[in-house]
Amino acid sequence: MDGLTAESSLGQQETSNEKKQTGVPAFKEWAIVCASIERGETSLIFRKGGIAEGRKGFQFRYRSFFLFPTYFHEQIGRTRLSQEHDVTPRGDCVVAISVFVEVESTVLLGDLKSVHTLETLHILQPTVLEERFHYDPEEGLHVAFLRAFRISPVWELPLHPSYRGCRSWVTLPDIPFDLKKEPVLTDEEQNRRRSLYRSRIQSHVE
Repeated sequence: MDGLTAESSLGQQETSNEKKQTGVPAFKEWAIVCASIERGETSLIFRKGGIAEGRKGFQFRYRSFFLFPTYFHEQIGRTRLSQEHDVTPRGDCVVAISVFVEVESTVLLGDLKSVHTLETLHILQPTVLEERFHYDPEEGLHVAFLRAFRISPVWELPLHPSYRGCRSWVTLPDIPFDLKKEPVLTDEEQNRRRSLYRSRIQSHVE
């Protein structure tokens, strides 16, 4: 899936690989954050790790993946967004996939001040990041800087039991042949945000 151009077919690219894999990775993220990424407001993902991350803990295992939106009551209150940007699921038994991302850079930040300098690149409340940072004795947050793409048509899937649980990664079925993608941000804006991100975290970048 790496290296796809705008307006290209995700499904066709997948079948052209020499070693075809069954299924594609998706990252579970709050639905309100997924929507913010799709609108071009957010360029970062923060993660501490879930209960079912395995012995090695959380890792950004993939450089490109779909975003899998998750819902819970009052997500809007955990962000700096106005009420008009609140989100609701399409149904109890359906998940709608509308964003594909490529990870340009990852970092493990062990300094909360560095986390707070990234405020203009995301929409979460500072208290949310502070809670995650201090969640367990090993303080810190994993951060990924993204290039985001809207996909069309929206990929609707039945909510399979394997998608549930406190884990960051799930495996989706093979990509539909008619799925297209287009970048959320212009190259100019992506470059501006990349420079801002790098200047804020400096030597922490991996």
